Amino acid sequence: MPDKSELLLGCAPITERPGMDRAMRVAINQVRHSKKAATFGHQQAFDKALAKLVRNIPVDEQLAEWFVKENLVPVVRRGWKKIVRNPVMIAIGIALLVIGGVTAYRVYEKLHDFPGADKARRLLSVAASNRSVLLDPLQTDAGALSDLFFMKHHLEHYDVPTEFAQFKTLGSRVFDDDEVRRVAQIWVKEKRMQFFLFPAEPDKEGKINDFSDWRFVELEGWTGAVTQRNGVCFMAVIRGGEKDLRAYLEKKNA
Repeated sequence: MPDKSELLLGCAPITERPGMDRAMRVAINQVRHSKKAATFGHQQAFDKALAKLVRNIPVDEQLAEWFVKENLVPVVRRGWKKIVRNPVMIAIGIALLVIGGVTAYRVYEKLHDFPGADKARRLLSVAASNRSVLLDPLQTDAGALSDLFFMKHHLEHYDVPTEFAQFKTLGSRVFDDDEVRRVAQIWVKEKRMQFFLFPAEPDKEGKINDFSDWRFVELEGWTGAVTQRNGVCFMAVIRGGEKDLRAYLEKKNA
């Protein structure tokens, strides 16, 4: 049995108009680059000569009237509904929506960012990758570590806010980061939360403006609540969404 391409070549059109079916175009292109190119060329020449001969045959006027308004070779045009339902078009549309959504979220995030937000997100990745065993074991109140940071590491104003000062710690450490600079990290027992204290970022005018309210940052399932006092940022980090952390902060404030 002949394959599909041979069947298509047996009825290949003698003209190459734009409306030709894709499978037919592929079959014709393949045979023109194969050993059967000469045979196919003879077939096309014969078909064209035969078509020319048929066109020159006189047609009776009465018979010709039957076909004056007939569309013997209807042109099939794809409707917009059929184009929209094409799986390729659907996939492209979904991809564009996803890209547009991510871009809009990034723009919204940047518009509502505060100085130091990029540093805070970097520390969220540190919180996600660290383990408590990497910190120096220390069991005390989180608020008591301010003196330790000042006396041992000469870090001024690395103070834990009163909202979290009574939390019991598991460990702490101080390390240098290429982008964030001097960072103090505290791991507490309460919901396995982590605290980060790091230098504040100046604004575009070079000024450091503190804020007492809480600003939120998120990264891959981790959320941080940031406040800034005396030129030092404090961030409480929890694994979860902003809603979980905000409700927790409101409960503590109450």
